Amino acid sequence: MATAVVNINLSKSIGTISPTIYGHFIEHLGGVIYDGVWVGEDSKIPNVRGIRSALVEAMRRIKPPVIRWPGGCFADHYDWRDGIGPREKRPRRINFWILRDPKHSEETNAFGTHEFIDFCNQIGTQPYIVANVGSGSPREFARWVEYCNCSANTSLTRERRTNGSPEPFNVRYWGIGNETWGCGGHFTPEDYCTEYTRFATYAYDFGVGLKLIACGPSGNCLEWTHRFFEKLTQGQPENFRVPIWGFAPHYYCGSAGTALDFSDAQWYQLLKQAAYMDTLIQEQWKAMAEYDPQHRVKLVVDEWGCWHPSGTEINPYHLFEQM
Repeated sequence: MATAVVNINLSKSIGTISPTIYGHFIEHLGGVIYDGVWVGEDSKIPNVRGIRSALVEAMRRIKPPVIRWPGGCFADHYDWRDGIGPREKRPRRINFWILRDPKHSEETNAFGTHEFIDFCNQIGTQPYIVANVGSGSPREFARWVEYCNCSANTSLTRERRTNGSPEPFNVRYWGIGNETWGCGGHFTPEDYCTEYTRFATYAYDFGVGLKLIACGPSGNCLEWTHRFFEKLTQGQPENFRVPIWGFAPHYYCGSAGTALDFSDAQWYQLLKQAAYMDTLIQEQWKAMAEYDPQHRVKLVVDEWGCWHPSGTEINPYHLFEQM
């Protein structure tokens, strides 16, 4: 049997690992939010203000640095105002992305901004909220930021206080849309850059130190990256007209076999596909450096994983593997 020796030099530091790479993502798909995070205050399942206690306890042990919400594809259909105020008065909508799942296709909006912030506070993590670019507007986004972060006596902050949160949430991480090359609006890189610029222009900081994150490509599409940054910088490196802290590609490595039925060859094939992440990171980082030599803009892979065909396992459409 082959052997290998690994030598570890504890006195030599290669670099600092950012804790944010261990972040998590929850979305209004399948049973992730409803019956997952949210069970309701009247549930027999142990909960704190409607949030599943067992999940909170498990997540506290994991200590995630940041949690992203409400999507995912759901984000670009979401109106944040649907999810505030008394729950019994919140509008009920159809969740466009789970029409094939009758049990969960109705969005009650019981889990909204306040509930998400409560979930993050119970765990001890930072919230990362994704704005609606696909069907929303810069004004809606700016008002969401104000509602969450402003401490002045405005109509929105008074509304937040009435809804039970006198102190601002101080949300730092904001994604400007999700997968805008696809479910987030089918934009070209140039058109999305225009939208990003509009949204970022009207995102007031309120002294929080906002970290605005732009949508990156699907997988390792370098063309998307070049075209986005070329438009954003107008061809002049580091010429960022609006704030941008992060750039977020998504990488799903596909599948090989099913979750429970696979050959040795399929197992190694899936590992190979997953290992491509290293190539993606290196090549995207290099492409970004052409427009940002100092790497002020961070690479944020905020969705990744593998998708297995439906079989005897839990339906991957529920996205439990992203919890």
